[in-house]
Amino acid sequence: MHGRKNSALACSFCGHTQEEVRRLVAGQEPGVFICNDCVKLCDDLLKEEEEVEEEEEEKEATEGEEEEKKIDLFAGFGKSDSFAYFGEAGEANTEQTIKLAAQRCKELRLKYVVVATSTGETAIKVAKEFKDQDVSIIAVTLHAGTWKKYAPPNPKKVEKAEEMGVKFLTCTHALMGNVGTGIMRKFGGINWTDLIAHTYYTFSQGTKVAVEIAVMAADAGLIPVDQEIISIAGTDTGADTALVIKPAYCTEFFDLRVREIIAKPR
Repeated sequence: MHGRKNSALACSFCGHTQEEVRRLVAGQEPGVFICNDCVKLCDDLLKEEEEVEEEEEEKEATEGEEEEKKIDLFAGFGKSDSFAYFGEAGEANTEQTIKLAAQRCKELRLKYVVVATSTGETAIKVAKEFKDQDVSIIAVTLHAGTWKKYAPPNPKKVEKAEEMGVKFLTCTHALMGNVGTGIMRKFGGINWTDLIAHTYYTFSQGTKVAVEIAVMAADAGLIPVDQEIISIAGTDTGADTALVIKPAYCTEFFDLRVREIIAKPR
């Protein structure tokens, strides 16, 4: 092995003889030795592996700390007294969304509130929260052509909300669910208003709906277009989005302005 002399003891790993190394250490088996250089090499390799493992553990710990910081930062946003960014979209955010909307409405002394509602339940909740404010509440439902797929207004809930002063509006949707939708279904392509709707969807479904119902209420003559309003909407059911909007008629759609985001899902 390695040209070593037959009479000389040598390292079983590198082949260096005892004359070529500082020290040989005998193994348990006869004729098995390891030199000081190979011991050092093994030690260096083990230390290198340990350093890699320590670096990976440190990286994992750092990433965990950064994630906790992000969670803490988000929690701070979600618990704000004046606005909310929810971790998840949906009905669970209804109470806080309406409460924050009522608070901002009072601060800005606004006179009109528009709310999206399917059955009338969300409209009732809005009416209760805004009961001490001198505001007109307009509840906008889905148009009748969508009731079978989603949900029609509940007559008892509508009656209860109306007794609380809420006005209801059911009409063609300004952005999605109109003649353009019928054209797409029959001939294909894309409706221009759907492009606008899907652009608002990049913020949240509730953002699109809040803008849409503001236009619908304006077109119906139920809200002015020269005053800011509160618009409340959500994802499927309930509420998770509230905006301060300066509304516009559909024919003057690009005069509409979203002034503030009070609440929305992240």
